[in-house]
Amino acid sequence: MLIPEDVRLLLSRLQSAGYTAYAVGGCVRDTLLGAEPKDWDLCTSALPDQMLDLFREERLVTNGLKHGTVTVILHHTPYEITTYRVDGAYSDQRHPDSVSFVDRIDQDLARRDFTINAMACAPDGSILDLFGGREDLAARVIRCVGDPDTRFGEDALRVLRALRFASVLDFQIDPATDAAVRRHYPDLEKVAAERIRVELVKTLCGAGAGRILRAYPEVFTFLLPCLKDSVGYNQDNPHHLYTVWEHSIRALEEVPPDPVLRMTMLLHDCGKPAARTTDESGVGHYKKHQILSARMAHDALENLRFDKAGAERIELLVANHDIPITADRKILLRRLSKFGEENLRSLLLIHRADRIATGTQPREEAERHYLNRTAALDALLAERPCYTLKDLKVNGRDVAALGYRGKEIGETLDRLLRAVIDETLPNDRDALLEAARPENAQHPKQTADHTADTKTPED
Repeated sequence: MLIPEDVRLLLSRLQSAGYTAYAVGGCVRDTLLGAEPKDWDLCTSALPDQMLDLFREERLVTNGLKHGTVTVILHHTPYEITTYRVDGAYSDQRHPDSVSFVDRIDQDLARRDFTINAMACAPDGSILDLFGGREDLAARVIRCVGDPDTRFGEDALRVLRALRFASVLDFQIDPATDAAVRRHYPDLEKVAAERIRVELVKTLCGAGAGRILRAYPEVFTFLLPCLKDSVGYNQDNPHHLYTVWEHSIRALEEVPPDPVLRMTMLLHDCGKPAARTTDESGVGHYKKHQILSARMAHDALENLRFDKAGAERIELLVANHDIPITADRKILLRRLSKFGEENLRSLLLIHRADRIATGTQPREEAERHYLNRTAALDALLAERPCYTLKDLKVNGRDVAALGYRGKEIGETLDRLLRAVIDETLPNDRDALLEAARPENAQHPKQTADHTADTKTPED
């Protein structure tokens, strides 16, 4: 296996000083898969104090010393080097109560989670594989090192890591490991929400996300209880062929592997079961399910400690996932004004995915709608239109100079922007100031964002 020069240098220095040393874990796995490792982790028989002495002339980070880790910075890149260790009992099913340093690599590898992560690479590039990791890579299988119940009992997060690796690498899960996942997933309640979120998002963005969601609904509804009623829920609606759960998964598979988009599609219809009404023909209807779904998504994202900006975007997209968007210029301007370009483009992707995932609309038709609206949006933006207050040729100072005070300033600017968007006023400074003068100001009934839109013909 080819090893980067700096990694080879670190391994050689350890070896020359009389210690054994290997690159280990994900960097070995990824290199064997033909992928570029995100980082290189090393392990060694050298004790932490011995590493500190050996690399004393290098820039070091020592906040991992109690776990046996010294980080060496070479050419602005950090390399974690950890003493071989074995773990004590895991009282909290998350962290070892103690660690003991050992001088044998085989003891260190035996404590790791999955066979594909338990391989090591020596300084000469040879691979040490004691648990069949290369064989499992070739077979595209996720398998625990040793007894799966022991591994998951040590660290409950490994349950979700198994699903994450299976999704990201698009691998199958070994039957014994699969059975242990189903036994141990309730232990995830002992894991910090932030750690759950990281693994969950990676899982949802993997190439095999849909397959893993279908295979383990009990795990994902345990993590996101708002989805529990969606599993197996028949929509009884001629516009939907699938259950809410299957529809949501299919919609997720149709958007790019972006955390916000994937989480949006997973949650976008979670409020449908609670919003349902049934007419005299037995047809299910789901009025205002978008709003209920957004509220449920808010609580779910808060529980997962989602970052504020990401959570707000997801809630916005869920709440508006089926808002009418046509190629009509005025509609697009209103949508740009309300959502901004990034969110509007996301909504167009969401509309496409949602249509395809119904199972009742041909993919070609959904693609045509998406491409038509995207082309219209591109053409509109090329004109550099006015759709935000900062684009207006007047500002708050101009309006204040006309005698407006307090909230009247913002209200007047909003009124002028609406008029420009509706093309009843040009975005011209003199025209805007004239229209804004108190003696000329008219306050026509505001066009509600949702009124005329549904009446605008589809392209």
